Amino acid sequence: MATDLDRLPKIGAPAVRALTRAGYPTLRDLAGVPRAELSVLHGVGPKALGIIQHALEQRGLSLG
Repeated sequence: MATDLDRLPKIGAPAVRALTRAGYPTLRDLAGVPRAELSVLHGVGPKALGIIQHALEQRGLSLG
């Protein structure tokens, strides 16, 4: 059964593609990953990172 950690939050399609290609297809995969590592991915900007961080924090997790 899929949970909300098994999918990415609502972010732009370029960010979803970039994260998936980089090996982060789910929100769970992003827990503990340094924000700086994600910010260099084309399509992953401050807005997407903020949404991801907020989604992680709601689940007691965080970016690295």
